[in-house]
Amino acid sequence: MLDKVYYDDLETRSSDARHAAQLEAVNAQLARVAEAAGNCLPDIGKLKYLEDLAHLPVLRKSELAKWQAEKPPFGGIPVKNIAHIFQSPGPIYEPGGVGHDWWRMGRFLHAAGFGPGDIVQNCFGYHLTPAGMIFENGARAVGATVMPAGTGQTELQVTAARDIGTTAYAGTPDYLKIILDKAEEMGVKLQITKAAVGGGALFPSLRQEYADRGVTCMQSYATADLGNIAYESPALEGMIVDEGVVIEIVTPGTGDPVAPGEVGEVVVTSLNPDYPLIRFATGDMSAVLEGHSPCGRTNMRIKGWMGRADQTTKIKGMFVRPEQVAALVAKHEDITRARVIATRQGEQDAMTVQIESLNDNADAYAQSVADTLKLKGAVEIHAPGSLPKDGLVIEDQRSYD
Repeated sequence: MLDKVYYDDLETRSSDARHAAQLEAVNAQLARVAEAAGNCLPDIGKLKYLEDLAHLPVLRKSELAKWQAEKPPFGGIPVKNIAHIFQSPGPIYEPGGVGHDWWRMGRFLHAAGFGPGDIVQNCFGYHLTPAGMIFENGARAVGATVMPAGTGQTELQVTAARDIGTTAYAGTPDYLKIILDKAEEMGVKLQITKAAVGGGALFPSLRQEYADRGVTCMQSYATADLGNIAYESPALEGMIVDEGVVIEIVTPGTGDPVAPGEVGEVVVTSLNPDYPLIRFATGDMSAVLEGHSPCGRTNMRIKGWMGRADQTTKIKGMFVRPEQVAALVAKHEDITRARVIATRQGEQDAMTVQIESLNDNADAYAQSVADTLKLKGAVEIHAPGSLPKDGLVIEDQRSYD
């Protein structure tokens, strides 16, 4: 049982204290970036208010990838105190540190009830991408023990969870159900009572199923570039913005702040001095939720993930981007167009790839789909010219109600 309600005093400070501290941190970040850039950037000087961030340009993933290609590995951004380099689709390379709570995930895990005495089965991937290390770093920050399980080999996951007495799960929302179902099939009783999830939508029906099985499940909103951005608390009323970032909700494509409460793109300025990202566009949509959380944490809240500003879609915890669909078409002379459909089968994500081709052998494209989109999915063959001409190459048919 945790001996304190909050991770630290930052979570309950006044708005004025938070604004002053974050303004100082943002100005320090701007100074670091300006020093690294030399004369390549205009002299921005110090911001007088956090709201002045809106006058600075937005940094998009496509620009970051270009910067990194021109000046590897981090595009000239002043990076320090790192122990790992990770790769995400693009490719984009992210630094990672091993310092205390480097990605600020400990704040979320503490809110989710993780702490000393817990054994966390960390089912996020450790291969190339940083999710596994992000959650491990946070679990260590709250004093929990970690089993670096990764993904797959579900029967072995169940056996390990039983043998070591796993009490907590970290991973994508739907994989825990697979583990619990397999445990029932094997006649194994597990001790998992709490779960911290991310990398996909936690649907209300799935959260309720976990609750019915004795597992309290909460979710965070984090990215490989920024670490933790926002997280749920036991109040379960929106997501509380992390103390180590400044969030703006802007009109997609412009960077201009929307009116309070309106839906827009999430733009984040990181206060991590080891990796200063200024006005980094996530591509995710959300909106500010008025007021403070009933749990007593005083930072701004957002409504959670509300879709993508572009067609990029997360399926089974992995992003599928329009560029990948275009690459699939380009690999085969007989494919004229392709469309990815994201759906739900039970409580799990599913992907169908619709292909226009005169070749009616769907199996001929299965491996190419897996290699190009980094996910396996059903393949449907359609006659050339028959797919909808609505501009969509990725269609998300999942309901988030």
